[in-house]
Amino acid sequence: MALVRFNPMRELFEVEKEFNKLFGDFDKRFGFNNSNENDREMDAASWAPLTDVYEDNDGFKLKLDLPGVSKNEVKISYSNGHLVISGERKQEAESDNHKYHRIERSYGKFYRSFDLPKEVDESKISAEFKNGQLILEIPKSEKAKPRVIEVSVK
Repeated sequence: MALVRFNPMRELFEVEKEFNKLFGDFDKRFGFNNSNENDREMDAASWAPLTDVYEDNDGFKLKLDLPGVSKNEVKISYSNGHLVISGERKQEAESDNHKYHRIERSYGKFYRSFDLPKEVDESKISAEFKNGQLILEIPKSEKAKPRVIEVSVK
């Protein structure tokens, strides 16, 4: 009998997959074929990192919790307002010196995607990996930034 890890977020992830599959089938029926590599990556993912998304006047900031993941295992892509972050956290192998009694952390492939407004400056997107956290800075384009209008008194 195989040991199955309990993951409360897995069911929500499965619901998201089913909705994407449903709407993907709907799109195909009407001639909009949007199946691509990202769909296959999402289907293969077994977990999704927790993420905070911030916005200010200058841009967006995403913070993803990825403890135990090396920067070489993370893939980030941006195209037409669609940001995709994927990768894999590898599980440590059991040895003769120890055995696991409980495994609560998620292992395997992960996947997150975000639809951002088109008004971002994609040439200035930056990513930093620090203390198990991936931080993405996505600046807004100049035309999307709020303009300050000075009022003169006469």
